[in-house]
Amino acid sequence: MTDQVIIELQGISKHYMMGSEGFYALDNINMQIFLNDYMAIVGSSGSGKSTLMNLLGCLDIPSSGAYKLKGTDVATLDESKLAAIRNREIGFIFQNFNLLPRATALQNVMQPLIYRGVSPAERRRKAENTLTMVGLQDRMSHVPNQLSGGQRQRVAIARALVTEPAILLADEPTGNLDSSTTTEIMSLFDQLHAEGQTLILVTHEQEIADRCHRVVTLRDGHLMSDNRTAVQTDSGANLNG
Repeated sequence: MTDQVIIELQGISKHYMMGSEGFYALDNINMQIFLNDYMAIVGSSGSGKSTLMNLLGCLDIPSSGAYKLKGTDVATLDESKLAAIRNREIGFIFQNFNLLPRATALQNVMQPLIYRGVSPAERRRKAENTLTMVGLQDRMSHVPNQLSGGQRQRVAIARALVTEPAILLADEPTGNLDSSTTTEIMSLFDQLHAEGQTLILVTHEQEIADRCHRVVTLRDGHLMSDNRTAVQTDSGANLNG
């Protein structure tokens, strides 16, 4: 972690109406996220962690407050500009992988580059390099139903990484994986962090949070704690798991 601020939240609130009643999913959140942070956002159901993830990922905008991403207040941007920020700055990883079922691993990883106007040859080169980096050099031509859960999540991670995002944002990334595969995926995250990637993991699993270097806890839309931790990661962890 460095002292370079990559995200700054200032008085962020998200208010919803349910009939005639209103409630705050997030209430006056103030936070800085730094380059190369390795952060877990934790909290029980209804704590606001999914809402915060959507705001951090530029999938939604706050009701009030400022969200500065690399100095730009994204809370003021329209949907087309938000989409451009998402494609340029944020790599998403989801619990359910969200892979195209009839596309190969290679085609899935190339997909985000299409929206950037990258040439077919360059898309293929970048996707092959990224799949190799996550240990799937021999699975590039496989479609998702020919891959294990851990391999599917590695494809999803490669797809998120191929655009070289400033932030890797993972929503319950091990929620559908067994304990052994979870350890492999977390070792991959450890290595990505060691190589300089900024990671934000939204999780309800304490053992996942324990692997991170910073843990933010939400409760009823409020930021309850924000702690940096000394962690021990698997020795010899590498991208090939």
